[in-house]
Amino acid sequence: MRISVVIPTHNEASAISRVLADIPANLVTEVLVVDSNSNDGTPEIAAKMGARVLSEPRRGYGRACLTGLAAANAPDVVVFLDGDYSDRPAELPLLLAPIIEGSADITLGSRLGNQRISGALPWHAVFGNWLAAGLIRLLYGLKINDLGPFRAGRAPILRELALQEETYGWAVEMILKGALQGFRVVEVPVSYYPRIGKSKISGTVKGTVGAAWFILSRIVRYYFRRRRMDTSRAA
Repeated sequence: MRISVVIPTHNEASAISRVLADIPANLVTEVLVVDSNSNDGTPEIAAKMGARVLSEPRRGYGRACLTGLAAANAPDVVVFLDGDYSDRPAELPLLLAPIIEGSADITLGSRLGNQRISGALPWHAVFGNWLAAGLIRLLYGLKINDLGPFRAGRAPILRELALQEETYGWAVEMILKGALQGFRVVEVPVSYYPRIGKSKISGTVKGTVGAAWFILSRIVRYYFRRRRMDTSRAA
């Protein structure tokens, strides 16, 4: 099974070497670091450690993930992982196990279990995840608790989902489209640690508000879009 790991980065020089060092080399076929205008040496560090570095000057977390997905070299599974060392790449076998065993199409690393280190997620991030996951359970019937960035999916299915969210909406698009199209989305408990460096999202008011708006609005938008489609087909 060919496994590609996509890591979006922007000024993660203090963490990227630890992230790359922890990726299980015997499991992963390639590592793509998609860098957005870092000026602290992140791309150079990643390249020296053997990652394939792609430059993505267009801003947006989702944009970087889409660039990495498009550039992956014939993968069977694509993994998305942050470059701040808050998730542990060594736990990749846990995330991949349901896919490899054939019981899942998409897996999500849940940061809200007993493995989470106190303070790793600020209170507003915990509340936002609780609210968004609750809406997804209510509207889509999908039993999840977290929208963590450590996730994986079968490559053919990711292509079929036609992912296009370029900013914070990326956090829910894969989940919602997967649920609506009947794919098996499974949550896997993973450990979670305080990130190295300041978060570009939860570490700022602008990032927090922007993420909340995009995530919650997409949850509602995709739900009513599917309702309209179902109504049209019935008519």
